[in-house]
Amino acid sequence: MASDRHGCPDRVTVVLDTNALMMPAQFGVDLFEGLRELLGGYDVLVPAEVVYELRGLAQGRGNNAAAARFGLTVAAHCTVLPPYEDDVPVDDKVIRSAEMFNAVVVTNDKKLKDRLLSLRIPVVVLRSRSRLELIGK
Repeated sequence: MASDRHGCPDRVTVVLDTNALMMPAQFGVDLFEGLRELLGGYDVLVPAEVVYELRGLAQGRGNNAAAARFGLTVAAHCTVLPPYEDDVPVDDKVIRSAEMFNAVVVTNDKKLKDRLLSLRIPVVVLRSRSRLELIGK
């Protein structure tokens, strides 16, 4: 089996939700470095609907709007998935993407985290506002 550029034989697919993309600005964490330390080699996917949600949040004022704008710059370094054709909540699209790509999801959204874990989808969460932790696998 071929290794990736970090010497990792297996790559993990990761799906980021909206608040995961806002974590770097809100908590000063290096999301990509944290994922590399936790998972080794990985590929990052972002549903298009997450990007749309960030764009909406970025139009406002305050810390959340600034974090959303920064999240858009983070998303620019990821593979953005094409939008789904049906009109379902963004969380459902994150779950569908995780199921479709057998992926781990990065989120700190409690409701989404609980839904993912009930579906036996692993989740990466931010602990102590400083480090990423994998749960559910």
